[in-house]
Amino acid sequence: MTTLKLTQIGNSLGLILPREVLARLKLQKGDTVFVTDAANGVMLTPYDPDLDQQLEIGREFMREYRDTFHQLAK
Repeated sequence: MTTLKLTQIGNSLGLILPREVLARLKLQKGDTVFVTDAANGVMLTPYDPDLDQQLEIGREFMREYRDTFHQLAK
């Protein structure tokens, strides 16, 4: 567990992530992070949770029309 403190950044408040956390999340300067609600608070992740949902919808579509895609690939 890593403890972070809020700090003043201009007119806002922010968190500064230590190098170890950045390395664990594979984040670099300019990357986007997503904050989502979790059972015990919030979750910080570099992966867009909406993208996972969109990919699953796409995979389902591909499974449903698999034969059609095979025919089109000929």
